[in-house]
Amino acid sequence: MYKYPFLLSAALAAPLSAQDVAESDSVDEEIVLTPLAIEPTITVTANGLGTDIRNTGQPITVIEREEIEDVQGADVTRVLRRTPGLSFSRSGGLGSLTSVNVRGASPEQLLVLIDGVRVADPASTSGAYDFGNLLSPTVAKFDILRGSNSTIWGSDAVGGVIDITTRAQTGMEGTVEYGARDTFLANVSAGAGNDGLFVGLIGSWLQTDGFSAAESGTENDGYEQFAVGSTTFVDLAPTLELFAHANYRSSRLDIDGFQSEAPFALVDSLDTQETEEAFGDIGLAYYGNDLTLRGAYSLSRTERDNLDSENQSTFASNGRSDRLQLRGEYRLLGGLSVAFGGEHEWTSYDVDFEEAADVEITGAYAQLGWVMGNLAVHAGGRVDDHELFGSHTSFGGDASYRLSPEWRVRASIGEGFKAPSLYQLYSFYGNRDLRPEESTSIDIGVERGERDRGVYVALTGFRRTSDDLIGFAFTEARPNGVYQNTAEARAQGLEAEAGIDLLEGLRIAAVYAFVDAEDRLTDLRLARRPRHFGTLFAHWRTGFALKLGADLRISGASYDNAANTRRLDGYEVLDLRAAYEFGENLELYGRVENVFDANYQTVFGYNTPGRGAFVGVRARM
Repeated sequence: MYKYPFLLSAALAAPLSAQDVAESDSVDEEIVLTPLAIEPTITVTANGLGTDIRNTGQPITVIEREEIEDVQGADVTRVLRRTPGLSFSRSGGLGSLTSVNVRGASPEQLLVLIDGVRVADPASTSGAYDFGNLLSPTVAKFDILRGSNSTIWGSDAVGGVIDITTRAQTGMEGTVEYGARDTFLANVSAGAGNDGLFVGLIGSWLQTDGFSAAESGTENDGYEQFAVGSTTFVDLAPTLELFAHANYRSSRLDIDGFQSEAPFALVDSLDTQETEEAFGDIGLAYYGNDLTLRGAYSLSRTERDNLDSENQSTFASNGRSDRLQLRGEYRLLGGLSVAFGGEHEWTSYDVDFEEAADVEITGAYAQLGWVMGNLAVHAGGRVDDHELFGSHTSFGGDASYRLSPEWRVRASIGEGFKAPSLYQLYSFYGNRDLRPEESTSIDIGVERGERDRGVYVALTGFRRTSDDLIGFAFTEARPNGVYQNTAEARAQGLEAEAGIDLLEGLRIAAVYAFVDAEDRLTDLRLARRPRHFGTLFAHWRTGFALKLGADLRISGASYDNAANTRRLDGYEVLDLRAAYEFGENLELYGRVENVFDANYQTVFGYNTPGRGAFVGVRARM
């Protein structure tokens, strides 16, 4: 039934064949707001299953593989910066700890999934996902929700959700790239199948000499990664499909360290960090005329080992997450449907100098949806039961109304929560009486057109308040420090997007965000959150096989610490790129990153890359 193209665009959705689309009234109801002449953009972050992006009132950005290839290179932040409201910090070069803030939320308040699997390391201090080991050659699509949505997704969905789909397509494609800092990148993606079977494989290798992470350093900090993955879909019956994803990444990063005496500055060292990540799932998808079900078991494991100059381990950790999950949707009548689901998760960690620990959490949710004419409305609730802090409820809703074939208004309200990390609960500094962090976010926006075509305009206002944030405190009972629910925060602001096709093949677009993120107890700005930031980007596909492009990232100043005493200056970074196609199957491309060699920092004391040139070739079969 040739269903896997739909699963590539909606990794969590039960697939639909071309025949299903033609015959199912329920699909027509789901995309009623979409003009028939335009193929709908499918999102999974809104409700956990695939839906037309214009049938939700939540603010969502979807970036497809074609755009990822146009940007070029391995650094995913160069792609994600085309999303309004996302800011970044990195402790060194490619592969170093990379954090993403959505609308000023902390990195650990962003839920990240790859092929539907939660991939944050349970052994990390706060449970935040490190984007440093995620490279763009393996990615087919980014599906990005900005705003709290624990109603559907449970813990961690405070600032938003990023669902990442790995590549899987028929045929074969390979890329080889070389450039600045002796950087070599190679990747290949291949897949074969028919209407009832698909098997896809992907592999990539990156090696770079890098540069010194320490501001005062001279010794280069290199990085290398090997990654491999597979995707399989098998029809067991006309309405039943078996699916499986498996991914493995092995990375080695040179890291710098801090002096053991004043002024405790970051300096060159010969230390390294080795990381192994394995994650995937296996499950069944059922799709009937009115009922869609998807059940899966998923596993995610992250092992880290810090080594000194003698290759002796100085710190090691092992985090693991096992999850059983069921999601479904039942179409009741007309445009009325109910989405539902539940999951049980076991997380565990084993860290040097600490006792091993584990915890369980169970959740279930239901959401009613109504699509009628120009109006789409959703409302739902969720209950989670945590082994330590007990039950927690989350509610949310959204609405989208089409004013005309091109214009619509949308609004959403959502609650989010984040369970304390295992380290915050069980470590030497842990506190088993911690409560979950909580948030409530609201936004309202107006939007015209489609993000990647024609005239596109979007303006969104948002506000999020957070309570019971977990911080580190010193007390008489715990003079060495302890984690406590001590903080409150607020983030509010505006997001703007615009795009226009100036000429045939020439598109110019921009995103901008004003984010006022403050500590509600001190009225100080949250660390590493600039108030103003955005990206201006252009792509020109000429009439003679040549493609040209440019991205200009602009960021205002921020503070590196909660006390607002260490200032990080604003910066502007310009990238230029070009590609030339030799027929349909061969492309030569190149780019210059940081054209004007801007000197800036996103983390105090850590260098960022200067000007660099890269060239590559892409072949397809």
